[in-house]
Amino acid sequence: MRHDWSGMINNKRFRTAGAVCLVLVIVLGIFVFGKGQDGKKNKGPALPKVELYQVKRGDMMRHILLSGQTVSDATVVLAPKYAGRVVDVRVKLGDTVSEGDVLLVQDTGDLDIAIMQGEAATEAAYADAETEEVSYDANLAKTAAAYEIQKSHYERQQYLFSIGAISQDTLDNARDGYITSKAAYDMLLNQNNGDSPASVRSKQFAARKNAYSVDALKKQRDDMIIRAPRGGIIGYRNVEVGNYLTAGSKVLTLIDNSHLYVDCSLSENDAALLSAGMPVAVTIDALGEQYSGKIVYVSPGMADGSKAYSVRISLDIAKGNIKAGLFSRTAIDILQRKDTLFAPKDAVLTKNGRTTVFVYNDAQETVEEREVTLGLLNDSEVEILTGINDGESVVVSNLDRLKNGCKVVLGSGDKSGDGI
Repeated sequence: MRHDWSGMINNKRFRTAGAVCLVLVIVLGIFVFGKGQDGKKNKGPALPKVELYQVKRGDMMRHILLSGQTVSDATVVLAPKYAGRVVDVRVKLGDTVSEGDVLLVQDTGDLDIAIMQGEAATEAAYADAETEEVSYDANLAKTAAAYEIQKSHYERQQYLFSIGAISQDTLDNARDGYITSKAAYDMLLNQNNGDSPASVRSKQFAARKNAYSVDALKKQRDDMIIRAPRGGIIGYRNVEVGNYLTAGSKVLTLIDNSHLYVDCSLSENDAALLSAGMPVAVTIDALGEQYSGKIVYVSPGMADGSKAYSVRISLDIAKGNIKAGLFSRTAIDILQRKDTLFAPKDAVLTKNGRTTVFVYNDAQETVEEREVTLGLLNDSEVEILTGINDGESVVVSNLDRLKNGCKVVLGSGDKSGDGI
């Protein structure tokens, strides 16, 4: 029998190579599987990584931001009090005027005539009063003389009647004359309750009434000449010579920038801490400058529309240096509580009616959840009245992953400062 030695040799080599490959695969699998098992065993669950804030006693401040616009000392809208035609306009837009300067004149021709007529009527009324006074004095003197004559005559007749020299009828006639003259005299005296009799005072009052009417016409004439009520700049002009103006129509606006303010609004929590007299530094963005000032007004009540409080700041600047309507901002730091404990708001957790913080245990590298009592608040911090001690550190991040007693890792190696 003949054997194929070359085929047997090749087959043997093939089986040997396959066996070697199988051994290598088994060894590699054992290595990889063992490596994976070791990794799973050694890695374990990741610990929460947190940042801390060390609570220390100090002064708790509130940082209040205010923003608003510059406001002029006065913006006065000028309008005619009476209708009339314009005969003169003496200012242009942007003109600087002083108090009392004539800005606009309306036609007063008709008023001038009415004033002259009224003055003449007043003079006539005063003349009538003088005539009435002279007439009264003359009549009073005449009546007084007649009364004295009748009185003397009656007294004489009484004597003659007593001695039987005259009859009763003669005496009665003398008495009637006396009574009549006395009644006329008393009537004139009764009119004189003051410095002058009623008939004279009536004439004088009529004259004064005419005089007051003339004063009213003169006042109306003055009102038809519009003058600057104060110094400032003409910021609006809508009138020309020949225009017929109706009463109350806006024709000019006077802006007084001799002093500037900043009007701001703020919430009730901030308003409760501000008061007049507080110094501030105001930045005006359009000018890129900072100006000193002070609070001069804090509204005593909340505005109905905005549900906010208003604050006015007086700027310490030279006259005319700044325009009205520029955006302005400032910040004020107010002491809320002196020497107290406080922490960032991020450290506080409120859940199921409980307010807690997580306090870090340095020795065990764990956190303890404690219930706390809160006090004052500001934008970033909260006062802690009970539940934590001076010098302890609270967690300010990853609170949702924490449980009481769990281990944590710190985001930084240094936890001795005010925050990490």
